[in-house]
Amino acid sequence: MGIFLSFFIYLISYLPVILARDVTRVTIFVDATKTVATNDEHFICATVDWWPHDKCNYNHCPWGNSSVINLDLSHPLLANAIQAFQSLRIRIGGSLQDQVLYDVGDLKAPCHPFRKMKDGLFGFSKGCLHMQRWDELNQLFNRTGALVSFGLNALHGRHNIRHNAWGGAWDSNNARDFLKYTISMGYQIDSWEYGNELSGRTSIGASVDAELYGKDLINLKNIINELYKNSSSKPTILAPGGFFDQEWYAKFLQVSGSNVVNGVTHHIYNLGPGVDPNLVSKILNPQRLSRVSETFGDLKQTIEKHGPWASAWVGESGGAYNSGGRHVSNTFVNSFWYLDQLGMSSKYNTKVYCRQTLVGGNYGLLNATTFIPNPDYYSALLWHRLMGKGVLSVATDGSSSLRSYAHCSKEREGITLLLINLSNQTDYVISVHNSMNMKLTVKGKDINGESSLSRDIKRAVSWVGSTASDGHLTREEYHLTPKDGYLQSQTMVLNGIPLQLAEDEGIPKLDPVRVDVNSPIYITHLSIAFIVFPNFSARACVV
Repeated sequence: MGIFLSFFIYLISYLPVILARDVTRVTIFVDATKTVATNDEHFICATVDWWPHDKCNYNHCPWGNSSVINLDLSHPLLANAIQAFQSLRIRIGGSLQDQVLYDVGDLKAPCHPFRKMKDGLFGFSKGCLHMQRWDELNQLFNRTGALVSFGLNALHGRHNIRHNAWGGAWDSNNARDFLKYTISMGYQIDSWEYGNELSGRTSIGASVDAELYGKDLINLKNIINELYKNSSSKPTILAPGGFFDQEWYAKFLQVSGSNVVNGVTHHIYNLGPGVDPNLVSKILNPQRLSRVSETFGDLKQTIEKHGPWASAWVGESGGAYNSGGRHVSNTFVNSFWYLDQLGMSSKYNTKVYCRQTLVGGNYGLLNATTFIPNPDYYSALLWHRLMGKGVLSVATDGSSSLRSYAHCSKEREGITLLLINLSNQTDYVISVHNSMNMKLTVKGKDINGESSLSRDIKRAVSWVGSTASDGHLTREEYHLTPKDGYLQSQTMVLNGIPLQLAEDEGIPKLDPVRVDVNSPIYITHLSIAFIVFPNFSARACVV
């Protein structure tokens, strides 16, 4: 009853604003006869980085104790946040991973913590992962059901030969000893990734020749086959974890050959530097958001031509680089970029999307100090719970400011529609139709008059306070808005209720409101909604 009343008040509170704004009717057609792409069951992923507390950008140091080395693994909120996904995929890696030594086996180099060093890569020395810390990390992963992808050091044994180019042979001994220890302890690793942002012209800090890199992958594959033997839980290989360079990516796939690499990972920071004062306007610019589709398309074509045995992954994406945008990346407005990119990447057969970060920097899903979820955490959790693997085709007569994505619903019949309204002027009344001509919502009469729109809203909320009568079909709606209408609020509001931790520090329930399927869908300006249609006739989505 409480959530229904809250949503009723939420709708009524917006009524004067709606009547004063532009209201546009839009028709959306969903083709549920076939899927156009397929995601992995564990599509949502979050990263844990290596940056120490003194990693700073723009005179601000937002990392604190949030790295692989110093993260408080015993904090109850951290475990609760991971467990809410039941099986969250976590990628361990980042800029410093190619400077990490593993304190195990016959390590001939000293193993010290990262420290600032003027001539070091990214301004830091080599660092160390002690096996006691690795044990503690795996205890957390086992306790929370996390799926782990670990990024290995691809520069060990190499040296700088000119500018940012590194040459020489990869010394695989330390990595081999680390894998042997991991196997001996029974730790389950879903995938091993090789190197970070070393890909040719788009490399950051250091680069490795594509042919040399491809040969390294063959070596890594042989090591994994030797150590894991015929294990049923043999990890897959991810590579290269860099910014897409078509020529370099094609070359390393050709050199490494068939069935060596399983996931082709690339990184995206399409919003530019975190210090940009125009970051919010970039996030709300549909043309800006759509530009990255070219990268998704080019990578898809490259894999189909040169590595059809592999699948595309977004291995790291934080929107704005250099730790994200302060007072932007950790606020409600960032979910417009984040959810739009989840939807867009899905259409290009991206199997996994790893968000930078789970915790750390300005772009963490969790606050780096308190571990309280930021708005994007709830966006990720709703996607994970509602959007299934099957991606469906969507057609609309609406503006580019209204973004729409459809998937088969997760582990249930029907479909889920994601609607993102980037406009600060226009509210939408949406009619959703099946490509098989099954009408799902009422396309009402002209709404230019106040009385017509008012009648529509009253009809939409007339069910509040009671359950739908037998025989009436309903849909489930999750409307996301910022607290007090402030786009840079760190509090997300779901159906009129601010999302706050429970008294026991548990993640709050994310309950929908149930609406008569024949009522129109209302999407207010600068808001987001997941709409679940359990009774949508979807041949492609049979459970």
